[in-house]
Amino acid sequence: MSSSPSTDESGALLGPADIRELAAALGVRPTKQRGQNFVIDANTVRRIVRTAEVRPDDVVVEVGPGLGSLTLALLEAADRVVAVEIDDVLAAALPSTIAARMPERAERFSLVHSDAMQVQELPGPAPTALVANLPYNVAVPVLLHMLDRFPSIERTLVMVQAEVADRLAARPGNKVYGVPSVKANWYAEVKRAGAIGRNVFWPAPNVDSGLVSLVRRDKPIETTASKAEVFAVVDAAFAQRRKTLRAALAGWAGSAAAAEAALVAAGISPQARGEALTVYEFAAIAENKQAV
Repeated sequence: MSSSPSTDESGALLGPADIRELAAALGVRPTKQRGQNFVIDANTVRRIVRTAEVRPDDVVVEVGPGLGSLTLALLEAADRVVAVEIDDVLAAALPSTIAARMPERAERFSLVHSDAMQVQELPGPAPTALVANLPYNVAVPVLLHMLDRFPSIERTLVMVQAEVADRLAARPGNKVYGVPSVKANWYAEVKRAGAIGRNVFWPAPNVDSGLVSLVRRDKPIETTASKAEVFAVVDAAFAQRRKTLRAALAGWAGSAAAAEAALVAAGISPQARGEALTVYEFAAIAENKQAV
């Protein structure tokens, strides 16, 4: 991590002066409402691309490209980049930025002007990787939506608020292990992949950021229960996380006795708490609701 934001020697990537100049020309002020913090450091975006292990044959989807800092670094390394941007002004400006700074790669870039939570399809070949700087207020739902909607995404690297990164990568028994941890694990093997300081953003946020790597499981979790059924158990277990599973799952199962029966059938102590269970164990509980 650099001590101060760096510019790019090749001239293609955006440095601090470029970002401020672009923003001023567009009349853009980063908004808190959308959690916008623009990366102004060329070393950081290159590091993200390296950590994401972006390959020359990858089709990368990026959510929230902003002014294009990470987009340009992704275009250097990937076969194609599809960026999803909700902001009208930023979405309108990004193709011009790409064409001006990386004309030889411009035809390999596509823009989808939409809320990422509403995206159901993407132009061109199926995406193989997701790399994004996600606003902390929507990071988890956007991540889960993209993993669910686009099963071709094999590798994901997201930059999120450090606290969100800890939650996503937490293991059972950890005090921050919860709904995001379990649901992310349904799709992928999840781990922390580094820390990002505050000084590489404009404006500098008052929180640290972290990188999270998600590698999609080779085969889905084997269960006769649907994803929706498993996620319903997860939601119920953590809605009252201080309670035992027998009590926390009473509403979901129909009664405390029914919850206990499903737990016993799944081989899980009714006195256990949700934070102790793996995604496989939540799937077993969901399966055994029907069996009881």
